[in-house]
Amino acid sequence: MNFRIIAYIVGWVCNFQAAFMLLPFFTALIYHEREFSSFLIAMAVCLVIGIPLTLKKPKNKVFYTKDGCVAVALSWVALCVFGALPFVVSGYIPHPVDALFETVSGFTTTGSSILTDVEVLPHCVLIWRSFTHWIGGMGVLVFLLSLLPLTGGYHMNLMKAESPGPSVSKLVPKVQSTAKILYTIYFGMTLAQIVLLLIGKVPLFDTLCITFGTAGTGGFGIVNDSIGSYSTYCQVVTTIFMILFGVNFSVYYLILTKKFRQAFKYEEVRYYFGIIIASILIITFNTAHLFRNVLVAFQQVAFQVGSIITTTGFSSTDFNQWPALSKTVLVLLMFVGACAGSTGGGIKVSRILILCKAAKKEFQLYLHPNAVKKIKMDSKIISHEILRSTNIYISVYLLIFAASVLLIAIDNFDLITNFTAVAATLNNIGPGFEIAGPMGNFSSFSYLSKSVLIFDMLAGRLEIFPLLLLFFKDTWKRF
Repeated sequence: MNFRIIAYIVGWVCNFQAAFMLLPFFTALIYHEREFSSFLIAMAVCLVIGIPLTLKKPKNKVFYTKDGCVAVALSWVALCVFGALPFVVSGYIPHPVDALFETVSGFTTTGSSILTDVEVLPHCVLIWRSFTHWIGGMGVLVFLLSLLPLTGGYHMNLMKAESPGPSVSKLVPKVQSTAKILYTIYFGMTLAQIVLLLIGKVPLFDTLCITFGTAGTGGFGIVNDSIGSYSTYCQVVTTIFMILFGVNFSVYYLILTKKFRQAFKYEEVRYYFGIIIASILIITFNTAHLFRNVLVAFQQVAFQVGSIITTTGFSSTDFNQWPALSKTVLVLLMFVGACAGSTGGGIKVSRILILCKAAKKEFQLYLHPNAVKKIKMDSKIISHEILRSTNIYISVYLLIFAASVLLIAIDNFDLITNFTAVAATLNNIGPGFEIAGPMGNFSSFSYLSKSVLIFDMLAGRLEIFPLLLLFFKDTWKRF
């Protein structure tokens, strides 16, 4: 284990955290809010820890998959712990577990909240909640790789450990260049949504918060009804961008480089849009009687389907009141999630496709035992390593899911609440059903349950393995 390079990376994450807090700090100054001091204190703590760790560059810059996973996991833990300080210091979320829950929910782009009334929060705290989504959406280590001169071929291990999906590849030969391309696309799409919302006369502050939540597929609202009170135009724009941010960013790179044929070959993206269209049609026909007309039903359903499958978690209506069929479709979408290589969470469409293709192969082998079958995606053979990691991921995912539902059942809530609360946090969705529904929150859960759900949010965002490695004894052995 290369402890020095890991400490160096964590130190830079702390320094960047201090820089990120400049946005809420200046927001507090603009709105004359006294909570600016809370962010000053948090920034000072980050720098006191971060600067000493980064003063001296490590001589040995080589780190392997294990080191990359540990660096990512510890960086995210540090990011969340120090990100919770403004909530505690300002007194708006005084209990550390509650503050950590809210912050982890923000950085992991989950959007679940323990707050019962967000409208009492000052502007600086609101924008910090939403900004954590944007920071966590593409990944803080990807951001770090795009700026720091971390040379060497081993730094792909950082991107692999943080980026979602069964496999991660470079867009261009250099990892740093790949990170810059990803963040350029991310920033460009964010700016595009900001412009469109401003054209629709959405206030600037609201525009920034909604866009941060959409881009990171997070879903923290700044009003108690999430997006319900905003105009249809705002909801439509948000719907479109939620779905777009759930697409694999490699597709956007291919489109920008005019490789249209390669871009449209992505099976995952085709199935992603197919699932969205099918879900919208099913739920629209099932819920049409609840709305003024079919067009309104279509618009509201499209918003919720886009919000759930991309794991954004915004809500424009109380879908907790929808018929059983519609709610069942939404629950299934929670597990499917967005595309690999996007800012969305969930199991990922690519993994679902791989599992379906693997199952089809097994059935064919039963019929033709001597046949040689290869699993392909995008006309490429899927390696045994990817298939194995996908199967193990699903197995560990189900074990964590079952254990989490069992542990939070101690609170004695109903099964639907417990099941969807874990689904909402482990898949980084935000709202579940019943007590944890779109009009509810997670404040009534015990601190034990909140701690379990905090672990689930981090595990879901980091694709489970980097976080679990922290609990293995062999992880901490030196070279």
